[in-house]
Amino acid sequence: MRLNKSTIDTLELPTKGQRLYRDDALKCFGVRVTTTGTKTFFVEKRIHGRKRRISIGRYGELTPEQARKEAQKFLGKVATGIDPVAEKQARDIKGITLGDVFEEYLSVRKTLTPGTVHDYRRQMRESFSDWVNRPLALISKDAVAKRHARIGQRSPHRANGAMRVLRALFNFAHGQYEDEHGGSLFPNNPVSRLSHTRAWYPSTRRQTLIKRSDLPSWFEAVNALRLQSEDTQARTVADYLLVLLFTGMRRSEGMNLQWDNIDLAAATLTVPTTKNGKALTLPLSDFLLELFKARRLLVEGPHVFPGSGEYGRLVEPRPQINKVIKQSGITFTLHDLRRTYITVAESLDISGYAIKRLANHSVGNDVTAGYIISDVERLRAPMQRITDFLLSVSGSRPPAEVISLRTSTPAVEQASNQ
Repeated sequence: MRLNKSTIDTLELPTKGQRLYRDDALKCFGVRVTTTGTKTFFVEKRIHGRKRRISIGRYGELTPEQARKEAQKFLGKVATGIDPVAEKQARDIKGITLGDVFEEYLSVRKTLTPGTVHDYRRQMRESFSDWVNRPLALISKDAVAKRHARIGQRSPHRANGAMRVLRALFNFAHGQYEDEHGGSLFPNNPVSRLSHTRAWYPSTRRQTLIKRSDLPSWFEAVNALRLQSEDTQARTVADYLLVLLFTGMRRSEGMNLQWDNIDLAAATLTVPTTKNGKALTLPLSDFLLELFKARRLLVEGPHVFPGSGEYGRLVEPRPQINKVIKQSGITFTLHDLRRTYITVAESLDISGYAIKRLANHSVGNDVTAGYIISDVERLRAPMQRITDFLLSVSGSRPPAEVISLRTSTPAVEQASNQ
């Protein structure tokens, strides 16, 4: 039949699924009819051995004559060697935004830790909020260079970090989105401009830590935070800060601690997932053992340091950290606590190999280290020495003496605050 208004109006509806009616005058042109009465024009053609079909538009929105002309345009492109379906797909993909790529990147990279995802989202929010809806193809090298310089005026370190995230997204898009021939739709990474022009800010390892002379004030501020009985999150963050200082763990390792990782009977702590991919088991000093015993009585659920967010555990302790900084007058980062721990260990002349084991640093190609077996008990004495030193210079007492939240008697609370 020739598809025109009168024939299309009288087409029989299928009892299930859909039915295709093809035009006799223009081969490859037809109309698809569904059980609900929806009629959609289509054109189909075998291209490079594959049958391609594309919807042109609905009957009623397009007349048969208009749809026929669109079908002829499609067939004309095919005759010249163009795949219109692949061409449309490429246009659609090239219109994908930075935000779209970011969300797909997170969905594909299932090994990313919650902490890493949190940091990436913060980078997107703080550095690229106005680019989220911009097509990736429209982010130029010039735009990248200008954005890097603008962020760098506030913080060179943050500028480099933001561009590393952006570079990762472009590298992901390079392999994720391809044309019909398998070529990348995003062959160029505009962040490469920073390398070609040597515009990256110099990356220097931070040397900051909490000085020995500052530890008493820092401990006093942290203990004040712990004693805010009306604020359970404050107590959680205070304990978290102490655990980082007395173990040297990284921020995400501490945040992800679960009670399954703590063996109070054996006085050990295990971090199953670490930066170098090797599980870390540490002995608990007397201070840490008492701290975890006290937390076990206060905390319900699987997380040692719970939070109210989607992950169920502590994510962003910045408000409480700011309180400690304000009261103590000591500016610090979470990684400063790790540097303080390692520096104290070195100052006590603890074996370099023991320090590496305690900090879970790789021994690299050190042949001698490969012959040394450092079990948990061998690390218990060095761990206790670090604890004793920190408590001594800070003037602090064990948690059982400074924690008053487990009792409601005024006398005990008053003694704890002395």
